[in-house]
Amino acid sequence: MTMTRTSAFGSALAVAALVAAPACANSSAQTASSTPLTYSIDSAPPWGPCPSIFPEGCQIGVLQGDPAAPNADIFLRVPAGLGLPAHTHTSAERIILVSGELRVKYLGAPPVTLRPGHYAYGPAALPHDATCISSETCTLFIAFEGPVDAIAFAGSVD
Repeated sequence: MTMTRTSAFGSALAVAALVAAPACANSSAQTASSTPLTYSIDSAPPWGPCPSIFPEGCQIGVLQGDPAAPNADIFLRVPAGLGLPAHTHTSAERIILVSGELRVKYLGAPPVTLRPGHYAYGPAALPHDATCISSETCTLFIAFEGPVDAIAFAGSVD
C-alpha cells in the first residue's frame, strides 16, 4: 500500500473526529491572525465533546480558527478502543496522528493503520470510520479546508 493511499484513509478519519469542533468553538476557538500560536497535546486549548454522532469520550480542542468557517485546525482525541461510526465531511481534511494507533477504513478501500507521525488526506464526502486500536488515547491533528462537520453515513464502509 502506498503512502498516498494511507494518507487519504487517515485523513478522512481525522476529519470525522474533528467535526466535534463546533462544541468547543465558543470556549476555545482562536481567530486567525498574524500572531504566532504554539500548542502541545498537554497545553492545548480546553477540550470539548465531539458532535453527537460520535460516542461519548471523543473530544476536540480548537487550536486555530473558527470551526464554523474554513481553515480551522483542531486536535481530536479518541480514547483507546473507541470506534467512530461511519460518517462523511463536507470538507477535505489533512491529518497527522500525534499519539496512539488508529485503524481507518474508507468506502471502497482496504483499512489502514496510522501510527504517530503518519500523515493522511481525506477527500470531502468520502464515507469512512475509525477505531483507536492502541492501549493509549489516539490524538490527531486535523486541518479542515472548509467548516468542521461530521455527517452520519447510513451505510457501511466495509
